[in-house]
Amino acid sequence: MSDFQFPKDFLWGGAISANQAEGAFREGGRGLSNIDVLPHGVRRLEVKTGNVPHPELQKVEYYPSHEGIDFYHRYKEDIALIAEMGFKVFRTSISWSRLFSNGDEEQPNQAGIDFYRNVFLECKKYGIEPLVTLCHFDAPMGLVEKYGSWRNRKVIDLFLNYADSCFKEFSGLVKYWLTFNEINIILHSPFSGAGIAFQEGENKAQTTYQAAHHILIASALATKLAHEYDPGNQVGCMLAGGSFYPYSCNPEDVWESVKKEQENLFFIDVQVRGAYPSYARKLFRDKEVNLIMEDGDLEILKNTVDFVSFSYYASRCVAADMNDKTANEGNIIRSVKNPYLQTSEWGWSIDPLGLRITMNQLYDRYQKPLFIVENGLGAKDEIEQDGRILDDYRIDYLRSHIQAMKEAMEDGVELMGYTVWSCIDIVSASTGEMSKRYGFVYVDRADDGSGTLHRRKKKSFDWYKKVIESNGNDID
Repeated sequence: MSDFQFPKDFLWGGAISANQAEGAFREGGRGLSNIDVLPHGVRRLEVKTGNVPHPELQKVEYYPSHEGIDFYHRYKEDIALIAEMGFKVFRTSISWSRLFSNGDEEQPNQAGIDFYRNVFLECKKYGIEPLVTLCHFDAPMGLVEKYGSWRNRKVIDLFLNYADSCFKEFSGLVKYWLTFNEINIILHSPFSGAGIAFQEGENKAQTTYQAAHHILIASALATKLAHEYDPGNQVGCMLAGGSFYPYSCNPEDVWESVKKEQENLFFIDVQVRGAYPSYARKLFRDKEVNLIMEDGDLEILKNTVDFVSFSYYASRCVAADMNDKTANEGNIIRSVKNPYLQTSEWGWSIDPLGLRITMNQLYDRYQKPLFIVENGLGAKDEIEQDGRILDDYRIDYLRSHIQAMKEAMEDGVELMGYTVWSCIDIVSASTGEMSKRYGFVYVDRADDGSGTLHRRKKKSFDWYKKVIESNGNDID
């Protein structure tokens, strides 16, 4: 029997993002962002992947992020709910276009500053530490239209002006920061991940990796800036995690898994180690990428992060020949179906041991503290006649993953905290649906935007409260 105990300062909590929760997309001086032009329905994937050269709002389309779950007006109610669960940490993000509506203004929008200060003060009132992402996929559309988003090096300076405002205005309120959410998603969903809309005839790989280089420079400079403002600030990178398993023991399948793992970890290799990895040269050559750098870039990249954060929903399985295998439709990152694992309603593999594997791999590779900042189960929740929501399937999923997390820590992995995605039902980033629910709190909103937005606790609410109260000792 294990006598393992979570550290007393372990950060239990949950996570949301501004673009999926806030709504109020035109209130308080906020400008349009790339996420605001992602429609619900069949066109969403085409826009997300950068295959619409000039995305813009269409009167015939429905845009779920415009209202979100109205966190902008209801944040006090929502923070009171998470405080009732006993959260130690609350992960959220700042909407860049709420502070700089077009992205290139010199001074931040005071109404935006006031909103986020009030959110963070509300957290502090309950003893909750904010964990804040500077860029959770969203970029002001002004930067997309005027500069081509991150393909233009000018955006580095504009981001630093934004980051500087955040570190200055929220000093003393926020000490845990993430620069860019799931930085590797730019490879798979470049417009929703970084505001990159490809133009006709453009070398997509060249554009993507050049934009990513600018993001890496911006991240390193922001990390340096955060430490200059306050040496107590802790800054992390953020990966869309999940190990790549070979489909078989065929060496070709194993080699494919190695290559996919390298591609997936490429950007955080830079953020954690302070330099491009040894395999970068061949990767660029194979993809016909000629990375343009300026003098001093390699020195800037040496400003490394303090910890490694990641999301974990599922592992992936890959093969040298993907065409003759059953595709796993649930993952935006291309993979094949793992015959040994069950899947969620949306086709995502359920693999708690995979979390332990991922944690060991990341800690062995980087030797820096880890932080699980997203982990959860998207499912369709039904309200019983008596008003209860019996989401035992979510409890089972989270219990098994917390157990795997404990086992990884017993293996010697250093873990700072765990924020469940998402603490409250929000708009799904991948599909734009509300019916793909992750939260401990049910929000009365349908996929078409109808509903009262009323909040209702699920069975998992009381279960997670018990987990936190016991510091992870009672997960039954």
